[in-house]
Order: sequence, then structure tokens, then C-alpha cells
Amino acid sequence: MTSPSRAGSPAAAGAALPAAGTTPSDLPPPAEGRSPGRLMWRRFKRDRTGVISAYVVLVFFVLALFAPVISRLYGKDPYTTYGLDRPGLLNEFSYPVKPNGGIDGEFWFGLEPQLGRDVLTQLLYGIRTSLLIATAVTVLCVITGIVVGVTAGYLGGRTDYFLGRFIDLLLAFPAQLSFVAFTPVVYALFVSPEKETPTALRVITLILVMWALGWMGLARLLRGQVLSLREREFIEAAKVTGASPWRIIRKELLPNLWTPILVQSTLMLPAFVTAEAGLSFLGVGIVEPTPDWGRMFATGARHYQNDITYMFFPGIAMVIFVVAFNLLGDSVRDAFDPKTKR
Repeated sequence: MTSPSRAGSPAAAGAALPAAGTTPSDLPPPAEGRSPGRLMWRRFKRDRTGVISAYVVLVFFVLALFAPVISRLYGKDPYTTYGLDRPGLLNEFSYPVKPNGGIDGEFWFGLEPQLGRDVLTQLLYGIRTSLLIATAVTVLCVITGIVVGVTAGYLGGRTDYFLGRFIDLLLAFPAQLSFVAFTPVVYALFVSPEKETPTALRVITLILVMWALGWMGLARLLRGQVLSLREREFIEAAKVTGASPWRIIRKELLPNLWTPILVQSTLMLPAFVTAEAGLSFLGVGIVEPTPDWGRMFATGARHYQNDITYMFFPGIAMVIFVVAFNLLGDSVRDAFDPKTKR
């Protein structure tokens, strides 16, 4: 009676070895590792909506970044009053003479009513201003939300209590109304009401006010995530091995928080773009002569009955940007966590 061959026998081991004369190049390539980041990237690339949205968002940032270059190649700038300097471009009511807001081969998006500035360069520089402010606010809010949320969730106890109550207090302020109310107050702290507020101060003030009232949602979300993670086995194991709190947060907690951080970031930035545009529309944000997305809406609202074309381009651009960024946020969320995909 023959006994069955064992897996550890020399015959079995020899069967697994490459044949004599086989070179390393003849062997099959090793299996490619699938890290969570690589899996997320593969899922994202399969989402056509997310990829298209990412390209659209990238185009907006490229246009904002290279606005001076495009303006130089185009041969116009957002400050020159072409309609006032050159007769025949505006009529006696200071509206473009040519139809559709003065669109032609020279002024591709037409002319601004009253002042006769070029709409295309106004829009490019306006997008540049709004994205600069919104991106700075988003970065500051994400950093603050991570620091406060992780600290409150990991330390717990009195630290969590006091930070939680502070977050609740700030969340009690209605965001848009608070922006409108506090922005002029901050202006007055540095410049007297009789003097013109410098543009740089206006930009810094907008960033500070929106940052101060914009980080709490992410902080509360991360606090809840950390409260559930800190009781997990891998955190307890890291504590037993003597790892410091900073190492536990950096090596164990933060890698598990990138999903809500990235998703919230992609949702916060378009919200801050619209908030900044709203402040400029109401006259407490960026003012003349600095180009701004919201200020273009304010100008269009004054002249839409006689020249609706001027409102068309900034309005369509804003809708496309916000929709694309929101779709991108949904795609990033689905790529990180397929179970949330609807």
C-alpha cells in the first residue's frame, strides 16, 4: 500500500521549482500589489463622471493660474475701459453698440456696460481672485478641522467637552449672515471708515472671516471618526507597544481619516467660492477695480434688462464649476468607499 505524497516532500518541492535552463526573464512577473490608494485610483478612473469633472475643475484652475498669460496673448486686460477710450463701441446709454453685448472677433465675450471693459479678461481674473481666496480658506479650514477634531476625539474628557462646546457655539452663527456682518467690522479694525480699504486687506479679511466660521463641520466629523477609531484593536496594540500619542495619530489615525478629509475638502471649496462671490455681490467683499466673480454678478444684476449677455458668461462658468466640483466630491467618496455608491 503506497502512502500519499506529502506536500513537503522533495518531489513536491521539485515540482514547484523552475525547469533547468530557465532564465529569470522567462519567469512570470510578480503579482502587482494593490494598496488602498491604488485601488481607490482604479475605481476613480472607472467613474466617467468623476474623471470628466476632474478635468473640468483642472481647466478652471489652469485658466486662473495662467490668466495673465492668456490676457497677454489675447491682447486685452481687465482694467482698460475700451468702450470709453474708443468711440463707436458704446452707444449714448453706455451699452455695447454691437448685438449680444458687443461680442465680435475682437472682444470674444463682449464688453462691460458703462465702462466698456473686456468681459473675457474680467472673467479670467475674476475666477483667479475667487479661487485664490476659496483655496486659501479651504486649506486653513482643513488644517484647523484636523487639529481640533483629532485632538478632541483622541484626548476625550474635558478637552473634548470644552472643544465640543466651542464648536457648538461657532456653529450657532449663521454662516452667510455672519460673513456679511463681521467683514466690515474687521475692515474697521485696521482702516478708518473714511479711508479706502486696500485690496490686499480685503482679501486677507475675507480669508480670515470665512476661515474662522468654516472649519467646524469638518472638526465635528473627524471628532466622531476618531472617537470610534480610538477603541479599535490596532490603536490599543499601538498603545501597548509604547507608541507616543503623536505617532499613533500620525501612523494609525490619520491614514484612516483621509476619506472624510478629501471628500469634505472637495465640497468645501465650491461652497467658499460661492460665499466669496456672494460677499462681493453684496458689496462687502472685493470692490472696484479688482476683477472678481461676484462683482461681475453685481454688475450684471444692474444691467440685465438692457444687456443680459453680460450675465451669461460668469453665470454659466459658476454653474459649471460648482456642479463639476460637487460631482468630483461624490466620485472621490465613492472611490474611497464603494459601499456608499448609490
